[in-house]
Amino acid sequence: MFGFFARKGPFKANIAPCDASFEVRPGDNLLKAALDNGLPWPHNCRVGSCGQCRARLISGKIKPLNDFSYVLSGEEMDSGVILACQTSLRSDVEIEVVMDQPPTQLSQPNTVAGAIADMRALTHDILEVCIQLDAPLPPYLAGQYAELTVPGVIEKPRSYSFAAAPDAEQPGLVRFFIRHVPEGEMTTWLHAADRRGQRVSVTGPYGSFWLRESPAPMICIAGGSGMAPIKALLEQVSQQGFQRKVTYVFGARTQDDLYCLDEMRTIKARGNGHFNFIPVLSREPDGSDWSGLRGNCTDILSPDAHDLPNSHAYLCGPPGMVDAAIACLTKAGVCEAHIFYDKFLDASHTPGGRA
Repeated sequence: MFGFFARKGPFKANIAPCDASFEVRPGDNLLKAALDNGLPWPHNCRVGSCGQCRARLISGKIKPLNDFSYVLSGEEMDSGVILACQTSLRSDVEIEVVMDQPPTQLSQPNTVAGAIADMRALTHDILEVCIQLDAPLPPYLAGQYAELTVPGVIEKPRSYSFAAAPDAEQPGLVRFFIRHVPEGEMTTWLHAADRRGQRVSVTGPYGSFWLRESPAPMICIAGGSGMAPIKALLEQVSQQGFQRKVTYVFGARTQDDLYCLDEMRTIKARGNGHFNFIPVLSREPDGSDWSGLRGNCTDILSPDAHDLPNSHAYLCGPPGMVDAAIACLTKAGVCEAHIFYDKFLDASHTPGGRA
């Protein structure tokens, strides 16, 4: 796939409007090279399915690694829009992309070895996995993720979001909430036995999901292991003293699928009335002792109740939930530029997911 590209040697990519310039090495796609150089390029899945890494080719020649038409419209393709994660270079190029600047300079990803220090079941299908690192990982932002491999066991990297804000984590430790994906190689292996002491490799940080500084109200929506990056964001907001109103809607099937309730109570206690946690159950048996809300997350998104038109939204979870929430929020008046999300794509959605 990369034969022609590899023979040509490195090319240079110039990014407008920020005048950034970086080298794309043989074998790298455009997105990987940008991220390796610390650029905050918007992205999510990295396998050509989410479309977040789209950019416009102004000049130069590229080689698509997959058919862009699966994600991009004909109009977009006619205007020169490409997917950076599915693009290799045939020449120096100039690319136009609007990059959302993070609150601090993004760290360049690095690989650090470590060992699984602890594991505990959060629900019947979600584990908290804590890894003690041999050396510090480059600083990450709350909401970002890392790639995990298990040398000699699971060589293909899997992506998992950090489950704690950097300042809320113990030195040298990183933790992840990992849901068991049926037939998923990594998650089946993790959930099958006590893996404490197992050597692993952690590469990161990655991702463009982080807290945007603003006084605007926040509406957070998550499901399943999507709790991890939202919890990290909420810990950051809590550490900053809750300068904005925050509503967190967490979707689960039954009461047995609820977790991190103590952590939510701690954040609420620090919120001085600015934080509201709303669990919503979609499959709770009739006649149970559940007195909370039932249905789907989107069922409770009333513009009047949550001041949605003036809010920033942060969404994490399975693609169906995220897509439904985006549609509901935009209909309620939330500006698309103020909706930030991380779709948790597993092996059932893409070969490069979190299984």
